[in-house]
Amino acid sequence: MLTCRPYPLIFLCFEKYRYLTPSFNRPGVQEGLSLVEQGLVGTWIVKDMSRFGRDYLLVGQYTEIVFPSYDVRFIAVNDGVDSARGTDDFTPIRNVFNEWYVRDSSRKVRAVLKAKAERGERLGTRAPYGYKKDDHDSKKLVVDEEAAAVVRRIFAMCAAGRGPSQIARKLSEEQVLCPTTYAYQKFGVGHVSLDLEKPCHWTDSTIANMLENELYLGNTVNMRFSSKSYKDKRKVEHPREECLVFEGTHPALVTQEVWDIVQRVRQNRRRPTKMNEQNKYSGLVVCADCGSTMVLHRAHTMKPTWNNFTCRTYKKEGAEVRTAHYIRECVLDEVILEDLRRVTAMAREHTREFAEYIGNRQSAEIQREIRRQERELTAMRKRGAELDAIFKKLYEDRVLGHLSVEQFQTLSGGYTEEQKKLAAEIPAKEAAIQKLRDTVSSTEGFTAKAKRYTDITELTPELLRLFIQKIVVHEKSTKWSKKAMQTIEIHYSDIGYIGGDIQQNKESPRQEISA
Repeated sequence: MLTCRPYPLIFLCFEKYRYLTPSFNRPGVQEGLSLVEQGLVGTWIVKDMSRFGRDYLLVGQYTEIVFPSYDVRFIAVNDGVDSARGTDDFTPIRNVFNEWYVRDSSRKVRAVLKAKAERGERLGTRAPYGYKKDDHDSKKLVVDEEAAAVVRRIFAMCAAGRGPSQIARKLSEEQVLCPTTYAYQKFGVGHVSLDLEKPCHWTDSTIANMLENELYLGNTVNMRFSSKSYKDKRKVEHPREECLVFEGTHPALVTQEVWDIVQRVRQNRRRPTKMNEQNKYSGLVVCADCGSTMVLHRAHTMKPTWNNFTCRTYKKEGAEVRTAHYIRECVLDEVILEDLRRVTAMAREHTREFAEYIGNRQSAEIQREIRRQERELTAMRKRGAELDAIFKKLYEDRVLGHLSVEQFQTLSGGYTEEQKKLAAEIPAKEAAIQKLRDTVSSTEGFTAKAKRYTDITELTPELLRLFIQKIVVHEKSTKWSKKAMQTIEIHYSDIGYIGGDIQQNKESPRQEISA
């Protein structure tokens, strides 16, 4: 309660605070402090010191510095505090005890949540969109078929090449209830972002969060977010490696296959061109020489058969640095479609021979890559030992007076940065080598997909993401020639690059292709 001067005589502020730690950002407190700064408050009355705040530093600052400077009388009724009678020596200690209580309560709550997370219990209080709580066990999730159909459709649209903004716009146009409105109307569950005036307003951030949420894969991911302390409530997101992941805790709404396709699409985010079209190859076609993603050129003045890919580096820096690696989209379509049909047919009709071939080829390639990376790791470790010796020599020269302080700092600065860089790169290189050693042939997954797609008539974004990892385009054997051979390497998901055992020549009006 505040009494104000000179007019009005009394200002009352009743505020029901719902949280354990009263914050000075509460609307009522901010309104009162604003009146204090205007010199309108004569007395500030609270029930007890803990209701004013539990941060002993801020409470002390206001009660001992700010309020006296504005001639504001402070009263805490239950604690018997009244600044008009002078400062109570026990008041600062009481403020510390109030904060200790919050700190101890926060520690206990964190311990309980951590124990639940380690047991695999879901920490969320609301059922996510697409699910509802089990009537017999509120800790379990069951599928809400009406919302689940929308979730599956969202993943399907993304796998087909649509981005979050396009999906959100499509759902809004079709008047599909957004998650907050749907939960409110069906289950009576409110949310801070609920807007009943726009019940069908989908946002791209909502779609993006759904597409990246492993919950729809049937997994529970605990400890993904946390706060720094009970004083700082800002969310801190942890990398997946630091989270507690429990697989198969509830029914999945999307398959692993669809999930993988969507994640690959999300890694190579596609934007509509000025022609309002999207590149179905976005992120898949790369230059064999510089490794950069190739750019698709289209225009209203061009015939569709003349749409072409060129090297991104060539486009930026010109012919003096890189060649164009020019290839037309229609030619690439024919090559990819024909090779995809041939490889999937081999996987279906000669499964055992196909698996043996892929296994032998992968083993040889992996061993070569492991040896290459081991040589790089050895060079890194050798350089690290050299830097240690250099630092030792520099330190000795500094102690003996052979180097001044300025010379020592100048010489050691560059070496320090190199040493830090090596300290970060060596563990990453070790992890990469171990990952290669753990790699095994995955022809079973590829064969299973090949058996499901027995009649491939056209290339779609879903098929490209499902079967192909990347497409490497080489320069023509004869520069600027219209009939020169051009090599295309198709790297398939799970099995990698098939190689020259599957040969094909494709002739077009401008060029011949060898894949």
